[in-house]
This record gives sequence, structure tokens and C-alpha cells, in this order.
Amino acid sequence: MTATHCGLSLVVLRNVPLFAGLDEGELEKLSKVAMRRRVERNAFVVRSGEDTDSLYILLTGRAKVTNTDEEGREIILAWLVEGEFFGEMGLIDGSPRSANVVAVEPCELLCLSKEAFQRCMQDNFQVAQKLMHILVRRLREADRKIESLALLDVYGRVARLLLDMSEEEDGKRVVKKKISKQDMARMIGASREMVSKVVRDLELSGYITFEDDRMIIVGA
Repeated sequence: MTATHCGLSLVVLRNVPLFAGLDEGELEKLSKVAMRRRVERNAFVVRSGEDTDSLYILLTGRAKVTNTDEEGREIILAWLVEGEFFGEMGLIDGSPRSANVVAVEPCELLCLSKEAFQRCMQDNFQVAQKLMHILVRRLREADRKIESLALLDVYGRVARLLLDMSEEEDGKRVVKKKISKQDMARMIGASREMVSKVVRDLELSGYITFEDDRMIIVGA
């Protein structure tokens, strides 16, 4: 591993929320055992059922977390963007991968082996504490999705999805991430045709507008 490689890994690790609070010495230890991996568009990063052997940190690109229903249809569980990580649960309980992660566009990742991650957890309580906070947050997000599927109609599910994807910008709620109607349908358990109808109705009713490929949620 080259010095440039280690240096870049150190910069990346320093900006990962999970490792916030580690001193430079601990970060340098991690950077020396971190490996780089490149994945092409539409390629699997990990597959459901595989042994969990690494923690992955997304450096560039986007990826989606997926699974399939009983009829083999794809369900999108989450989207991953630069700076986010995945694979931590299996490193804790030793279980296989519970979902697929697929590159939506060419991705570059940083990988930490199971041994390096567990050693970091044992030596640094703040990492274990941060991990618990992140797992609780993800559990709450999963509860919200289950609640949406159980209690809301398709209009409500689309509206909640758009709000969850939006960001605050100049006093407006803006959806910056590009997502197809098909992918929205796979996230909320509906047909693409129904999602298209709901988005069209929301636009005609003035609840959403489009500006330069961005969606503005009006009055949110």
C-alpha cells in the first residue's frame, strides 16, 4: 500500500461519522489496514447471504440496498451516497449479509476487514457508542417505513418518501437526488404507473414544482 493511498484513506476516515472522536494515531492505524475497491455501474458490491467480512465506506458514486420479494421483484430498502457506510451489523453478530448492495453508478469504496473493525471497537468506546446511535437511528427509520406501508395509501407513501429525501435549502424543501419513478415504486411497494400518477397529481395541485432537475416541495 502506498503512502498516498494511506494518506487518502486517513482523510476519508477522518470524515466518517462513525470514527468521529478518534485521535490521529487511531485513525492512522485504520488507514494502514483499509483497502480500496472499485465497482462498476450495476455491479454487486455485496450479495445477500454472503459471509460478512468487511465494513464498506462509500467514497464516490451512489449505491442502493435491495432485496427481493417472494415473486422475485426488487425492493429498494435504502440509498447510499458518498460518506455513508454499510456492513456493520454482520460484523457485530456474525450473521451473513441480509441484503444486496448494488452500484447505481461507478463507485469507489474503502474496506475495513472484520478483524480491523472489531479491534477498533474494542479499543475505542466512542466508536461503539457512535455505532449504537447509528443503529438506533436506522431502526427508527425502518419503523417509519413499516408504519407507512401499513397505514398510508400510495399518495401518503409518496409524500413521505419525498419529504424524507428532501433537504433544507434557502427556506425550501428540495429533493436533489435523482430517482426514477420505478425506483420510487420499489421503495414504497407500489406500481410505477401509480407513482407516476401521484407525482403528476401533486404537481398539478401545486404541492411540488420542478426547477433545473430539482423538485421543490411547496409549503413543507
